[in-house]
Amino acid sequence: MSEGYTLNNSATKASLDEKTARKYLNSDHLPSELSSPHTWRTREDPFGEIWQEVRRHLEVNPGLEGKSLFEYLQRQYPGRFSDGQVRTFQRRVKVWRALEGKPKEVFFAQLYKPGELSESDFTWMNKLGICIAGQPFDHLVYHFVLPYSNWETGSVCFSECFESLSEGLQNALWDLDGATEAHQTDRLTTAVRATKDPEEFTQAYRGLLRHYGMEPKATQANSPHENGDVEQRHHRLKRAVDQALMLRGSREFAERTDYDAFLKDLFAQLNAGRRERFAQEQAVLHRLPAHRLEACSTLTGIKVSGGSTISVKKNVYSVDSRLVGETVKVKLYAETLQVWYAQRCLESIPRLRGEGKHRINYRHIIDWLVRKPGAFAHYRYREDLFPSVRFRWAYDYLKAHHTQQKASKEYLQILQLAAMESESIVDEALECATAMCTGISFDWIKEIVGNWKAHPRPTLEVSIPAVPLSDYDQLLQVQEAAV
Repeated sequence: MSEGYTLNNSATKASLDEKTARKYLNSDHLPSELSSPHTWRTREDPFGEIWQEVRRHLEVNPGLEGKSLFEYLQRQYPGRFSDGQVRTFQRRVKVWRALEGKPKEVFFAQLYKPGELSESDFTWMNKLGICIAGQPFDHLVYHFVLPYSNWETGSVCFSECFESLSEGLQNALWDLDGATEAHQTDRLTTAVRATKDPEEFTQAYRGLLRHYGMEPKATQANSPHENGDVEQRHHRLKRAVDQALMLRGSREFAERTDYDAFLKDLFAQLNAGRRERFAQEQAVLHRLPAHRLEACSTLTGIKVSGGSTISVKKNVYSVDSRLVGETVKVKLYAETLQVWYAQRCLESIPRLRGEGKHRINYRHIIDWLVRKPGAFAHYRYREDLFPSVRFRWAYDYLKAHHTQQKASKEYLQILQLAAMESESIVDEALECATAMCTGISFDWIKEIVGNWKAHPRPTLEVSIPAVPLSDYDQLLQVQEAAV
């Protein structure tokens, strides 16, 4: 029109009807501004009458699913709603939640610098169903993550104690070959004191980080999301372990070392795609000190009781009876504890998990039990004095055929023989006596052990000849002929 064309010609060039073109020309708005939003319904709302009831349910129970609520309405109003309307109802609920529902949690992306921060935490792995030598392997993984590059590593442990934290953190730093400026955990009781001050750390934890030149940091109470990088990596690590176990075809491992090697290989695979950003972090990491700290807690002034036991972290352990009445030092590691006396490590004992448990070694007390057999029947820790099922069966047999005093005396002499000679040989002798149906007695077991010592049994050599492949070829030929 501005170039002198008539309305009819202009409308034709614009592919419009002449009346439509005249309407646009007479209007003060662009064609796109003339359209009005579609706010009316094309059909009746099937949920209009009961929507207030639905709304009350959603406000009281924000986690209520649309399908569950729809099935409830079908029960409340029989025949009113068909199964084909469930998707319409779910969309209606979804729109209500987006417009009027409870505000959702917002996650704020963080900006990290290379080598600035590392995070760690413990995570349980029990739900993955891992077994060692046929037994369920309940354990945790100490998980260490660099938020900037997502480089990660971890080590197996069994409790969230300081010893596990110290060993896991030091293993991670030496794998990393450097230390970050700061290290962050959640409110671990082994690292952070039970106060409202997030900067008040335990002396042992502060000393550990000071040795590596790192500043300790902790999240606020009840705020695990502040340690969000390692928390998210927990989920992804477990999923990666689960997938790797599926590809492996088995969740069974022959030994603990096999499982440790499996995890080490998995971490290497996960870190393979992070090399570029990890190289940036390695360039600015602090140097490690010349040596590691001993990952243990030292407990002094531990008194050996009259029962030849010590109490460590609310668990009871036996020690040599010669130490009764003496004061010993205990070095408590993540999985073992060492008993020290006069600057000498007397023995290393596997550490018990949890509280209220006991580990009694019969070799520590057997000499005195033999002298006091009457104390055995009601000894508080008697169950620890059966090294194997055969020893337990032997004691039950003796009780069934002798008086309580005689049975205890005979069994304790057998147990002393195991301590003096060999537990495995005595165990085999008990099996032999059971197989021969000769009954159980100390004299008979001692005679069997003596005969075996005097005349050692020859080692059984098993020879398996090579399988001739010609037999397999012949089998194939027979099968082809049959076909």
